[in-house]
Amino acid sequence: MTRIVVVGSINMDLVTLAPRFAGPGETITGDRFLTIPGGKGANQAVAAARLGAQVAMVGSVGDDAFGQSLYDGLKAEGVDVSHVTRVEGIGSGTASITVAGGENAIVVIPAANGRVTPAQVEAARGVIRGADAVLVQLEIPLDAVDATLRIAQEEGVPVILNPAPAQKLPLAWLERVRFITPNQHELAMVLGAPADTDFRELMRQAPCPVVLTRGEDGAWFRDKDDEPRHQAGFKVDAVDSTGAGDTFNAALAVYLAEGLDVAVRKACATAAIAVSRLGAQGGMPRADEVAAFLESHP
Repeated sequence: MTRIVVVGSINMDLVTLAPRFAGPGETITGDRFLTIPGGKGANQAVAAARLGAQVAMVGSVGDDAFGQSLYDGLKAEGVDVSHVTRVEGIGSGTASITVAGGENAIVVIPAANGRVTPAQVEAARGVIRGADAVLVQLEIPLDAVDATLRIAQEEGVPVILNPAPAQKLPLAWLERVRFITPNQHELAMVLGAPADTDFRELMRQAPCPVVLTRGEDGAWFRDKDDEPRHQAGFKVDAVDSTGAGDTFNAALAVYLAEGLDVAVRKACATAAIAVSRLGAQGGMPRADEVAAFLESHP
């Protein structure tokens, strides 16, 4: 069984389904409202667990009702929550999400996610040491991300860094990771390059291997000094793209031992299934569903 540690955010997603996005100062009538567990870290943890991995989560929730619900939800998915802390006097992270036409617009409030500390990551060193891969994103304080990269490097564990929300990152960080997994906009931000630079050139400029997501186009990937290669996307009827990138990252980590080409293909398939369903965690498939999808999409 693949062992994955996820260091990252845990949110409650407040989801509004609407016929279209409202403009500035405009009020429209929506179709439905849902509260769904989310956060890039928790999403990746749940996705990896559903694919059959043994998963441990490192993060923080608040002492509110959302916090208890999020904590219990991770446990119910089989995620080890020994290193998820309850922060007193602060709410849990939230994401206000509007979904319209298969796309989404999101406003994130970090709250307890902003209280993840290097000491908390250090306390999880033992589970990091025993992992096959570590997943980390940028929805927690950067000193905690830095600690994650350092500890994983010291323990010889590969890190997949999902650089979102995007920002320019220190060269030392990129040199520590096994892969970064941006989209084109995020990769340009990470490298401090012009936004209109060809994505293949950006991939060549990166000082680390890159797996770049391209939505319906699938993914491009480059390992070490290889030229960028393409994995086509799978055609599905998109319902909700929320969490698709998190699902992709989790699948990449779970299947990486099978080889990069296989892992990227399976990650694209897993994400395709997810976007055909409603909700970030609600749409995440299990391993048998991915296998069946790939059999029907040779």
